[in-house]
This record gives sequence, structure tokens and C-alpha cells, in this order.
Amino acid sequence: MRRRMRGLAVAAIALTSVLSMAACAKDTGGTQGSGSTNTAEGCKLADKPPAAAATSSKAASDEKVDGSALKVGLAYDIGGRGDASFNDSAAAGLDKAKADLGIKPENVKELTAAPNEPEDAKLTRLRQLASEGFSPIIGVGFAYAESLAVVAPEFPNIKFAIVDGAVEGAANVTPLLFAEEQGSFLAGVIAAYQSKKCHVGFVGGVEIPLIQKFDAGYEQGAKAAAPDIKIEKKYLTPAGDFTGFQDPTKGGEAATGQIESGADVLYHAAGASGKGVFSAAKTAGVKAIGVDSDQYNQKTVEESKDVIVSSMLKRVDVAVFELIRAVAKNDLASLPKVFDLSVDGVGYATSGGKIDDNLKGVLEGYKAQIIEGKIKVKSAP
Repeated sequence: MRRRMRGLAVAAIALTSVLSMAACAKDTGGTQGSGSTNTAEGCKLADKPPAAAATSSKAASDEKVDGSALKVGLAYDIGGRGDASFNDSAAAGLDKAKADLGIKPENVKELTAAPNEPEDAKLTRLRQLASEGFSPIIGVGFAYAESLAVVAPEFPNIKFAIVDGAVEGAANVTPLLFAEEQGSFLAGVIAAYQSKKCHVGFVGGVEIPLIQKFDAGYEQGAKAAAPDIKIEKKYLTPAGDFTGFQDPTKGGEAATGQIESGADVLYHAAGASGKGVFSAAKTAGVKAIGVDSDQYNQKTVEESKDVIVSSMLKRVDVAVFELIRAVAKNDLASLPKVFDLSVDGVGYATSGGKIDDNLKGVLEGYKAQIIEGKIKVKSAP
């Protein structure tokens, strides 16, 4: 009997220890993505930022705007409509303008750049749209800056705009600029909370200052959330070779290399090449973060959607729609100088249910600090 009682006592102590350990795990957030401060599996996470104060969103104007008289031209970057990323986001803004502003389908023209095309091709594309009376004409991508500097003065009565660029001295060209580094900071936080190995990766399409903004923000956000995190980086092509935005095979190879090095969450800023990143993540059973649009809901990457935990939203759709709306109202001065976190010009997607309430609270806390200027996000690595 004494031996049995001793056995029961030992069992009770063991059970108490197990329960205590479970309670500790619960208190510290034992699973990734739950806002933990120190996980058994994954990163040792920094303290959470202060909770964001409850704020009411700026009410959208319900003013009815009639755009039925407009003729809208979009000159896409390589990949065009269907790239599941940057260009598709611009296309979504155009589609919203059709629906909300009454723009007639016959008054819309969409043209697409070819990989590594000569500058003359862009000049011809823009002149064609202008000669046919389209206004506004939106160049989707910084690659149109040089051509717009030539074409815009030739058509002073046409309103042009450029995504991700500016044209000095051209009063009829409106720049549509974004704080990509701010949205990418939040993507880095998500990666740190989702990683089980505290080892993540970044795949950039082309090594240019624009894509380096994504890189810099992602690294800063990941390290803010988990100071000891390891980050793999790979650019698909050097500056000047823009095929890096249109090569899913190369994107997949880069992703596979990072996965083999230990990364288990991958973020890409590589246009259509991101399809290869998602495929590699799917094959390896790791996680991925999309870019520009909510890629979880993109049909062209639907087969990989279960590995997409979030996307950094660069609201090109919002900028394109607001530009068209402002032209219809003859009020271009109402547009923000930069589409940043403060105007929801960048952000993060929650589709797929991978961003739980605790992680969302962390993200909103960091977002508030960035908007308030308490965190300055770098725009270069």
C-alpha cells in the first residue's frame, strides 16, 4: 500500500508539472501567430507594441461622380492584366471605375509592354493612346517615366499619370507613389510570427531602388518582431534586365534555394515571377506572403493559395481608381502625395484565416507607431 501511495504521489507531481508547463505555454503564446513573446518553436519574439488606439476610419465620400464622358487608357508594365500582382491591381482599379463611375467599355483601352522592349515601343504606345483621345492615360510602372517625359509635352491637353514614378517639369503628369517599405514592414512582422525556424526569405524581381524598398521594410519589420531572425535574400535579375518580373521558373528556383537553406516563410516582390515562388513553397510545405494585391484570392495562383498566409497590399487599385475619379471631378489636387499607411495606400491581407486576432493586434500596434512617426521605416537595405 505504501509503495502504491508513493506511486500515486509521484504521478500527481508529474501531472502537476505537465499542467504547469501547459499553463506557461499558454501564457507565453505557445503557437506562432498568437502574439507570443517567447515560443518553444519559432522565434523569440520582441515585446508586443502598444495596442493601437481605436479610431474611426475616414468616411469615404458618397458624392456621385459621373465618368461616362471619359476615355481611359492604361499602358501596363510587362505581364499586363493577369500577372496576379502589380498589373492586376491596376486593372482592378480600372474595373472599379467602370462600375462606379459609369465609364463605358468602348471608352477603355489597355495595352501591355513586352519584356526588354525598346524605349520606342513605349513612346509608340503612349502616342497611340493620346492620338486616339484617351485621357487620362496611366503608365503602370516607373518604366514609363522616360517616355512620358517626351510624350506628355506633345499632348498638353491630355492628362497622364504614372504609377511608381514622377516626371519633372511635366505639369500634365500626375505621380502615383506608394510607401512600399511601410507595408513590407508589416509583412516582415507576419513572417516572424509565422516562422517555425525563425528563418525567412525575400525574393525580389529586379535589383532596383523600387524593389529594394520592399526588401528594406521587410527586413526591418522581421527584425523588429524577432531580433535574432535569419533572412535569406535573392534578386532574380540585375538592374536593367526586367525579365525578373516575368520568369516564374527563375522565381521557383530562387525560392527553392532559400527553402533548402532553411527559410520557411517567403515574401516576394517579383511580379509574375512570384507564381514560381508560390509553387516552390507549396511543393516544400512552407509558407508564403504575396504582394501588391490579395494573392490568396487570385485565380492565377489558386493552386497554391493554401500556403499564402497574407499579402502586402500595395493599393495600386485605389490609386488608379482615385486618379480616374479625380479627373472626372477635375480635382487632381485632392490626391495624396504618397499612398501610405495613413491613407490605406498600403497594408496587409487577412484572407485565408492565417492572421488571428492576436497577430492582427500586433500588426495594428506597429501600424499605429509608423503612422505616428515613432517608427521610421527605411527605404533602402
